[in-house]
Amino acid sequence: MTSLYGLTHPPIGFGPGSQPEADAEGLEYLPMPSGMRIYHPHLPEVTDPVRAAAARGLLERLHAALAGWSEGEEIRIPVERLDAPVLSLIDEALGEGEVSVLVERPGDRLEIQEAALAGVWRVRSYETGVAAPRETVLVGAFPRVALTRAFPAAPPAEAQAEAPAGLMNGLPILTELLDHSARWQRGDAAHAVNFSLLPHSPEDLAFVERRLGVGATTILSRGYGNCRVTATATPNVWWVRYYNSMDTLILNTVEVTQVPAVVCAAAEDIADSAERLAEILDAIGGAGANGASA
Repeated sequence: MTSLYGLTHPPIGFGPGSQPEADAEGLEYLPMPSGMRIYHPHLPEVTDPVRAAAARGLLERLHAALAGWSEGEEIRIPVERLDAPVLSLIDEALGEGEVSVLVERPGDRLEIQEAALAGVWRVRSYETGVAAPRETVLVGAFPRVALTRAFPAAPPAEAQAEAPAGLMNGLPILTELLDHSARWQRGDAAHAVNFSLLPHSPEDLAFVERRLGVGATTILSRGYGNCRVTATATPNVWWVRYYNSMDTLILNTVEVTQVPAVVCAAAEDIADSAERLAEILDAIGGAGANGASA
């Protein structure tokens, strides 16, 4: 005969009071990302209508580039001939976005900053022996120059290093990544290896890092927590590491792709940027007219 106890008494270990309090010893949660950055319009203060007109001219070209942009396209807008006050007004209008890029090679250095308008990039190129940097504004999903310089022409010296003792999955992981790197073609889907979920030893991680080498491009995306993307010395292979607001590593992956999607502007983002820049142009136009009438 079946007992009626289970039907008339709640099961033990369930319901209110059955679990430890959130601050009880032994119950800990990994802090998740917080402090998400959101768009705020940058409306510059216009005091000189002549400089406002010069800045507006470049911003109008930029707006036309955003409005006419198509997938895979990159549009360059040089700014070297503009004087410092005009550039300062443009900087104020464009603001600073989520993604920063640093490309370092012997003899030259690139500093790239995404504007608050997604898909708009400020590029500063520093060369040894040249006093002032060359500046350009780009419109595109991600600056190509940061990709063409990311990986060295020759394989890293560590590529032939001996496998150390203590490896668990290091060799098959490395073989998988090198195979996908050799076979990768433009348009292929990204191939990812997730070290946060894959069983591995510290020796495995150190071995794979050493054999892949270090490339020239480092990217930081600050959208929701931090994501740090670094090129290896192996073509089209990137480390992608996600950190929470406490700078604790919460996801550690390697991607074989042209560039990880997390740092790219989507077509929808660029369309939104065209609309937002139109609002900024209206504000500058109104302020310039007020300044001229004053």
